[in-house]
Amino acid sequence: MSTVFLGDSIPTRGTIESPPVHVARPPWLKTKLRTGRNYGELKNLVKDLDLHTVCEQASCPNIYECWEAKEATFLILGGQCTRRCGFCDIETGKPGPLDFAEPDRVAAAVEHLGLNFAVVTGVERDDASPLEVAEIWAATIRAVRRRMPSCKIEVLTGDLKGKPEAVAKVVEAGPDVFAHNLETSERLHRKIRPGFRYERTLEVLRMAKELNPKMPTKSNIIVGMGETDEEVYQCLRDLRSAKVDLVTIGQYLAPSVDHHLPVDRWVTPEQFAEYATAGSGMGFAWVESGPLVRSSYHAGKQYEAASSRLKDLYGA
Repeated sequence: MSTVFLGDSIPTRGTIESPPVHVARPPWLKTKLRTGRNYGELKNLVKDLDLHTVCEQASCPNIYECWEAKEATFLILGGQCTRRCGFCDIETGKPGPLDFAEPDRVAAAVEHLGLNFAVVTGVERDDASPLEVAEIWAATIRAVRRRMPSCKIEVLTGDLKGKPEAVAKVVEAGPDVFAHNLETSERLHRKIRPGFRYERTLEVLRMAKELNPKMPTKSNIIVGMGETDEEVYQCLRDLRSAKVDLVTIGQYLAPSVDHHLPVDRWVTPEQFAEYATAGSGMGFAWVESGPLVRSSYHAGKQYEAASSRLKDLYGA
């Protein structure tokens, strides 16, 4: 299917000298501002509990839809990331000390909202050991379980520097879904995600699945940052080789002109449908593919699809 290219190369974040000419978004990427009572209540709750959400930090285009539905992705480990990815709008800086009371505040928010499915992601904390970081992840899972035993929990972790003992600590806490994002092709990985490694991401996902084969694993791909369609298909093949069950694919939207990568192309809805068809043929339990899709979009539905398939494979 056809795609519209806006540039030939992708500079790394922080090296853009001449910002690209602004190009209007195509009509399928336009969203309406819809705020209401639930949106305001959730916004106030997050502020009162001194929490962060990736919905706000990463300027998610679905924030109004999800918050009105009382669905949010909590961001733990503070509000500043120690890595700088060219596409990400989360602030990079020197974070404060790890906050071991943070898991209880996340659990309090989940309980207050009465969530049936909670998504928790976090910033990278290279200033701390992977085991310390993993303990915050595990403590958050346990805290939500104590307050809301019926709530399903998806964790979208960092790479934990690929340390098996750190990955094991998170998995042993019992999340319902373990997610870690690949984001882009192997060719572009070091340029776009300089603190990450393509194969290390795949290995973290492999480790999680090996530790608990009945637990769905999940990853995300962002398109429009310089990759080709064939590279997207290769990402899908590599994720399936790591036995990943769920994948989301969405369009990159540059958070700023001056400090982020320019959009390389607008991928059409028809091409997103092609990605979904290809992924389904490879054996993914669910492929959520569309221009405004983000990794936590329809997370509950994705979990149900993967859980049903894994029960068929391994039993209850």
